[in-house]
Amino acid sequence: MLISSATLRPSSISILSLSRSSSSRVSNLANLEISSKISLRGFRTRVSSKAVVKFKAMSELVEDKESIKNDQNVIRLKKTSPEISDKDNVGHSVTFLDVRSEQELLSGIRKEQEAGRLPSNVAAGLEELYKNYRDAVLKSGHPNAHEIILSNMSVAFDRMLLEVEDPFAFSPYHKAIREPFDYYLFGQNYIRPLIDFRRSYVGNLSVFADMEDKLNQGHNVILISNHQSEADPAVISLLLETTNSYISENLTYVAGDRVLTDPLCRPFSMGRNLVCVYSKKHMNDNPELADMKRRSNTRSLKEMALLLRGGSQIIWIAPSGGRDRPDPSTGEWFPAPFDASSVDNIRRLADHSGPPGHIYPLTLTCHDIMPPPLQVEKEIGEKRVISYHGVGISVAPEMSFNQVAADHENPEEAKAAFSQALYGSVTEHYNSLKAAIHGKQGLSASTSTVVLSQPWL
Repeated sequence: MLISSATLRPSSISILSLSRSSSSRVSNLANLEISSKISLRGFRTRVSSKAVVKFKAMSELVEDKESIKNDQNVIRLKKTSPEISDKDNVGHSVTFLDVRSEQELLSGIRKEQEAGRLPSNVAAGLEELYKNYRDAVLKSGHPNAHEIILSNMSVAFDRMLLEVEDPFAFSPYHKAIREPFDYYLFGQNYIRPLIDFRRSYVGNLSVFADMEDKLNQGHNVILISNHQSEADPAVISLLLETTNSYISENLTYVAGDRVLTDPLCRPFSMGRNLVCVYSKKHMNDNPELADMKRRSNTRSLKEMALLLRGGSQIIWIAPSGGRDRPDPSTGEWFPAPFDASSVDNIRRLADHSGPPGHIYPLTLTCHDIMPPPLQVEKEIGEKRVISYHGVGISVAPEMSFNQVAADHENPEEAKAAFSQALYGSVTEHYNSLKAAIHGKQGLSASTSTVVLSQPWL
């Protein structure tokens, strides 16, 4: 989930190479399945002769659809009692899965730090994350808020601790891990309580249906989008899950290396389809690594080409190379300008892949629930502010490069014009979503080109 995108250039697209131990690992958690009791084995396996350990794990928060219709997002908690065999979960502390209160959860952080399993900076980050998440969910007014907070954060801390102990290595193309532990549902359930669905909107549902038709025909779809927060993938999936579940679960995101190296981000990233790259904005953070990053990015570009060659791919990219930031003088949020070369590179990939390719402008408005730092930071481990708020997504009809290029004799001017046309569309839709959510105009903020709806109500 926590995705940061990067600029697509042949000379600056990367494979992310992370170190990890040669042994694999297994963990047990309650499976995030509605009204089910399933004992899970973890993703990686280690062999040991340790005796059987028993523990209770918190399971999925289940959304009650009827309560949503009554302006409540009721979530049902279930517990399971999985058994860990002598070859499961060896070496991984289960401190956070046994907690029954906030005090025990916070004490668990200190326990893991004192045991040397959590670095002090990560421990401080977990405590800060918990308090911010707790305060945000409590603002929702949900009657089961305390149970939701404890359940989500205990599972999140367990996954984050596992990433500190044995970091997962992302391939240039990463397929979402859905079993035996469902990292996708884990991310969905974590973000869901932060969204005020009564004040959230989807623009142009009919265009999303058009996308699915094209995907069913074996065509490729490219979403040229702005990028607002680490929660963007979950926001897209949650707002489309009742109407366009195929898009929700099959989107591939161009992901920056920062969200693949931060242990607080990795568990969410593991639940998404990703093409892993180094962001242009961080290309020269360490000049000695710049050439390696560029070579790696070229290899990731080839991975994307292979995906598109197979057809029926839907890929999201933010050609600004990172998250939107507010205007420093006014504090107003707006989509960051697009990089024309990035737009052109993904367009050419789609055009030369074989199957027909289609490009759509996509707009996101969700910075309130998880805003980024006001300025781009070099260091990993940013402060995470979290809020409960309405969000929105909107898509415009397919945009044709050839139609735009017909008005320009100079190829470079045509590329710039196409990029600007996409950006203009995203900005137009952003203004409608902003009026609906922040201007409190609701569905009346719809226009002739942006038809807003709330399909979950």
